[in-house]
Amino acid sequence: MFGLGAGELLLIGVIALIFIGPKKLPELAQGLGRALREFQKAKDDFQASVAKEVRSEDLQKITSALQTPYPNIRKEPAAASPAPVTPEKKPEV
Repeated sequence: MFGLGAGELLLIGVIALIFIGPKKLPELAQGLGRALREFQKAKDDFQASVAKEVRSEDLQKITSALQTPYPNIRKEPAAASPAPVTPEKKPEV
């Protein structure tokens, strides 16, 4: 967690216990936990809304592409179809 080992966390806890006191430390930790949960929830909601917008934009692009039928094809009148090709008969020898 943040590159801190168990020894560093223990030292921070002891210092916090000395300066804040044993009565206020649980309240402070509880408040910090609530704040972290709220931050995590806000982050998840933001990520979900961004993903939803991206999917919506992709869907709009696909829908508009499907509604525009083949923009690269030139519209020319169809030419008369050639006569059907028949296989040649080989002369019998």
